[in-house]
Amino acid sequence: MHMILQLDPPLPMDTVRGAGLAHFMIDYGPEAHLMWVVFLKTDGACWTVPNPEVRLQANWSMQRRPAQGAFEQPTRIQMAGVEARKGDDGQATSPGPGLNGNRLNGEHH
Repeated sequence: MHMILQLDPPLPMDTVRGAGLAHFMIDYGPEAHLMWVVFLKTDGACWTVPNPEVRLQANWSMQRRPAQGAFEQPTRIQMAGVEARKGDDGQATSPGPGLNGNRLNGEHH
């Protein structure tokens, strides 16, 4: 069973693509990560981000204190059995197709 939940109010999140507000959460079931629909603060882009790649932003009023030292941004997950591809500059690129054959985070090639 699939479920989509509108978050009211939206949740401020840090993602691998930058800070933004999560407006929806999608649950595809027990065999998949929760997916967060996040609108980025920098350019308003909308991304669907898997649960391991998001963190709630610090909020002193809600007792979510910033981490000691510099905050470590979440990193892109590496799926089992899928090797990272290297671009021309030697840096890792998109991890490739997801379990259902789609690219992670809506990337298209």
